[in-house]
Amino acid sequence: MRGVTIRIRGQVQGVGFRPFVWQLAREAGLRGEVLNDPEGVLIRLAGAAPEEFLRALRERAPLLARVDAVEVLPGDPFAELPEGFHIAPSEGQGAETRVTPDAATCPACRAEIFAPGRRQGYAFTNCTHCGPRFSILNGLPYDRARTSMAGFAMCAACAAEYADPADRRFHAQPIACPACGPGLWYEEAGGPMPGDAVALAAAALRAGRVVAIRGIGGFHLACDAANADAVALLRARKRRPAKPFALMGDAAMIAAHARPTEACWQLLRSPAAPVVLVPARGTLPEAVAPGMRELGVMLPYTPLHHLLLAAFGGMLVMTSGNLSGAPQVIGNAEARAKLAGFADGFVMHDREIARRLDDGVERADPPMVLRRARGRVPGTLPLPPGFEGAPQVLAFGGQMKAAICRLKNGQAMLSHHLGDLDDALTAAEYERALGDCAALFDHRPEIAACDLHPGFRATARAEASGLPLERVQHHHAHMAAAMAENLWPRAGGKVVGVVLDGLGLGTDGTVWGGEILLGDYLGFERRAFLRPAPLPGGDRAQAEPWRNALMRLDQAGLGAQADALFPDAPRETLRRMAAAGVNTVASSSVGRLFDAVAAVLGLSPLRQSYEGEAAMRLEALAGMTDAPGYDFGPDLDPAPMLRALLGEPDPARAATLFHAGLARAFAAPARAMVARGEAAAVALSGGCFQNALLLRLMLRELEGLTVLAPRQVPANDGGLAFGQAVIAAAPHLAQAETA
Repeated sequence: MRGVTIRIRGQVQGVGFRPFVWQLAREAGLRGEVLNDPEGVLIRLAGAAPEEFLRALRERAPLLARVDAVEVLPGDPFAELPEGFHIAPSEGQGAETRVTPDAATCPACRAEIFAPGRRQGYAFTNCTHCGPRFSILNGLPYDRARTSMAGFAMCAACAAEYADPADRRFHAQPIACPACGPGLWYEEAGGPMPGDAVALAAAALRAGRVVAIRGIGGFHLACDAANADAVALLRARKRRPAKPFALMGDAAMIAAHARPTEACWQLLRSPAAPVVLVPARGTLPEAVAPGMRELGVMLPYTPLHHLLLAAFGGMLVMTSGNLSGAPQVIGNAEARAKLAGFADGFVMHDREIARRLDDGVERADPPMVLRRARGRVPGTLPLPPGFEGAPQVLAFGGQMKAAICRLKNGQAMLSHHLGDLDDALTAAEYERALGDCAALFDHRPEIAACDLHPGFRATARAEASGLPLERVQHHHAHMAAAMAENLWPRAGGKVVGVVLDGLGLGTDGTVWGGEILLGDYLGFERRAFLRPAPLPGGDRAQAEPWRNALMRLDQAGLGAQADALFPDAPRETLRRMAAAGVNTVASSSVGRLFDAVAAVLGLSPLRQSYEGEAAMRLEALAGMTDAPGYDFGPDLDPAPMLRALLGEPDPARAATLFHAGLARAFAAPARAMVARGEAAAVALSGGCFQNALLLRLMLRELEGLTVLAPRQVPANDGGLAFGQAVIAAAPHLAQAETA
């Protein structure tokens, strides 16, 4: 008598899938075994597999699981299977399966840490439904021996839970308790302090001090969000004068200081537990998020966070533990060396962090991932129809908001946010991520993809890879990322791409950023673009919005108004540079147009303290409107808009009408191209579409059309590598079809 083998593919390791299968099999009276292997989960059964059992594998799968396929194949002889049903040891090495992201503390574990029992107050409590996964993983298959928990031998009580099929910790790899698991302590400059670490940290926070806290993916710097002096102290120490801080609080705290919608609550309470942008009530100090109408808030996602918030009793600033722009600190010794100038005390632990993972940042309405990070990675994205059999591709991304993407087995693994490669430490972290992901996912690329810009570190790294290289234009990559995320088929026909961002090197050597493209995965035409203006000063043009305003106003014949607006700026020097073409390039960037408008309205200082500050302040000032907005001229010329803007006495109305006019100006040509039958859909991408108001206005203008908008893939350069990867794969698939 022969049996069957059932192969389960997807996100099925580290989610309690084997115990789930064990329970199903016992209910059905089946004989056999279940195990992890490099391809996912393997079930061996004696005899046939009941239809009810196969259906339940999909329909009743654990909360954190994602089942891509259930394959039934002829199995081993009946005699080789043991009596009953068992969980067998993992087999093989390598990685053909999906790795589970870290998951926020489940309700059962949260209740346990506040109830009498051996895990009361224990900061590392977890089970098969929650806790660390990717942040502690060193190799596959996912077993304790291949994680940061390998050095912590289970005590008898934990071992009993681990072996008990009725327990929610049955085969939970990070299982721990105070008797056998990681430990927590509080230290200051003189070393560890006696006493309860959480209580000591809460006391320091109540005293207005800054505390560095080691979490799942790295250190946070925390302070009392309601204490203006504490917030100012943290800003001064971190050299972060204005960029909004992320906040952490329980549900009641968040509701007291913000107005989350039901969609926001669902996102906040999801296993990913990202930072979610929600409308603010205005109850916290302005210094928490200067000039913003929204707060970035998150619920506690580890037992340590739950315990600390309960002990402290209020909302906390929880910003990444690093100097602004540098990678997040993850190790204890590293924290003592790098964060001593920022923090008055440290909450430390001895469970090692396998890789740096920042907190993800997302919106609920309209839904979008702004920073793909902890809780989302290393989750994969399915490739669109027509990409079956795609070669393994490694895409190196861009310079800003760097991320890499790997194609394998019909899936794209878009990495976590790594940062800006202008920073040497971030560049070193980028190198580590390249090696880490290659080893962990057993990825053997056949093709590399990169941006056209020769000065990007990512481009140089791609050139050094030794792989056949596909160079992909920046905005085509953005467009393709939106197409692929929305599963636009490879043979689906051409799409209009409206791509609005800060900058990207065009095929003509100028800086693009306000583009209407027509194309597919194989190529594109540039059909329209924002009227270019000089961009003098290189990187300083991005940091100093007045430069963009001066050039745009001069171009519109409004030089006298520019002189009045910026009397103390070196205007004539800049004009001479632009006229002579010295350190100046033509730019169609909508991102720089946002800077110019913000500067004209007096919303930004002469120099931004962080990327996007002027544009974010402009968005915060504006609101939704039914008005058509300011007109743009022929060929997307912003001059008429600027003239109208200068005549508007109300800055908020001016900001609103600018947004509405911009959306109408770019939507009209896109709609016309679809109406003429040149394209079947409109793809929206580029960092400007992180602006929720602009995206809502654009979606309204395109109502009735098929719109491919960014959701799970960042519209900014964090999604660039995904677009590069599918563009690199497409011609190879086309060639294979004609061979």
